[in-house]
Amino acid sequence: MRAVCLHEQGGIENLTLEENYADPKPGEGQVVIRVKATSLNYHDVFTCRGMPGIKIPMPMIIGLDVSGEISEVGAGVDGWNAGDRVLVNPLDPTDPSKGLMGEMLPGGTAEYCLVDATRMITIPEGCSYEQAAALPVAYGTAHRMMMTNGGMKGGERVLILGASGGVGSCCVLLAKAMGCEVIACGSTEDKLKALTEWGADHVINYKDEDFMKAIWTKFGKPHRRKFEGGVDVVINFTGGDTWVPSFKVTRRGGKILTCGATAGFDPKTDLRYVWTFELKILGSNSWLAEDLETLMTMISEGKLSPIIDTVLPLEKTAEGVKMLEDREVIGKIIITP
Repeated sequence: MRAVCLHEQGGIENLTLEENYADPKPGEGQVVIRVKATSLNYHDVFTCRGMPGIKIPMPMIIGLDVSGEISEVGAGVDGWNAGDRVLVNPLDPTDPSKGLMGEMLPGGTAEYCLVDATRMITIPEGCSYEQAAALPVAYGTAHRMMMTNGGMKGGERVLILGASGGVGSCCVLLAKAMGCEVIACGSTEDKLKALTEWGADHVINYKDEDFMKAIWTKFGKPHRRKFEGGVDVVINFTGGDTWVPSFKVTRRGGKILTCGATAGFDPKTDLRYVWTFELKILGSNSWLAEDLETLMTMISEGKLSPIIDTVLPLEKTAEGVKMLEDREVIGKIIITP
């Protein structure tokens, strides 16, 4: 089969297209999937560059988010048949210690992919392979952060930082689907235009404008004695210099939701805002199969349409990873073998 492999860490240029990579064979409890779509994530950049404390077996086929059609079923697999349309959960729900697809186990930038049957989720009618593949890492994480752990019910005023990326774009879509008033931050005019097209009610170019002062000007400064001013929810998975300003725009009793720290994991903090404004700071880590099932149901019912920036052929995988590294993406990049 054809596969894009990483033979050595150090740079994206180490990704190579192999024309005659060995076809996978299913063992006990496994299936082989004919890959239809794989979405790239910034995690693939980390895999290429190397991550402290994580030793990746080589060669590695990258691509965490995989959808496709079962082509071969191994012994001991019940309830699945050749031809079934499936989304692969990058995390094994029965044994997460097995590691991520595309990091510790071969992923989806190939024509075929070997998968433990425990990772598979049926793709419903009305949800395409490309839409399903866009979900796990970015959309699954966003759904768990906002709904499962964040307990958002709808109707809140929400500030979303880093809104134009994979996780952020889903946050915008989910918030609007719940009837929230959305303030979305981006760094370029093209990204602000896209955020507006996705339904954001207000956009802020954080390169040109202090988002904290913009919130105060538009909605008032949060009052420590009254439940007014600012926003109800801040979605902040950037961290760094945005962390304390997030406290300062959240109304008394509001929430700050986080699932990452792309701009810095050890920001200065100010506990006075946490107790004075009774802030709830809620962290979220990855996703569950239930999050992915809910998202695919929303797609099939016409309630959600994942933002797909670009669809590339297998041989342009490295180009897609480079686009992610250079922050040239608005939404998801999909690879179709």
